[in-house]
Amino acid sequence: MLVYHGSSVIVERPLVSYSKSRLDFGKGFYVTTVLSQAKRWAKRKAKMENQSTGYVNVYELSDFAGFRVKEFGDNRSEWLNFVCDCRRGIDVYSDYDVIVGDVADDTVYNVVNMYKNGVYDETTAIAELKVYKLYDQICITSQGVADFLLSFKTVIEVSI
Repeated sequence: MLVYHGSSVIVERPLVSYSKSRLDFGKGFYVTTVLSQAKRWAKRKAKMENQSTGYVNVYELSDFAGFRVKEFGDNRSEWLNFVCDCRRGIDVYSDYDVIVGDVADDTVYNVVNMYKNGVYDETTAIAELKVYKLYDQICITSQGVADFLLSFKTVIEVSI
């Protein structure tokens, strides 16, 4: 399957070590199946680095059956608590090679923070999440697995 990674640079060989650890699914290399989402990220990253062009790196993602995979599906409660733990710096992700689920974009991030800070209880947060369109993300947490599963295909330039 084709997957996309929005960036301010061309990334022919993804490096898991380059990632921050307090992200939705912890430290890893993140891709999506949604091209428009990757384009938004490419623009955002380029703007942050005062560049006029961002890049959507396109990869072929091999079947990850047989690896340690965490897929959230529609389980919002488990996803919400996993994301909050990761953003708190709790290592709940390293038991998995690949993590698949929704992305907490800017709007969803506000709901996650309200829950994380105790403003929303879990029921309220999950009800709020159902209001927003959620995009997907796939996080690969191990360099060896990234090298095995991802094959760079091309890059798409995105003007700011």
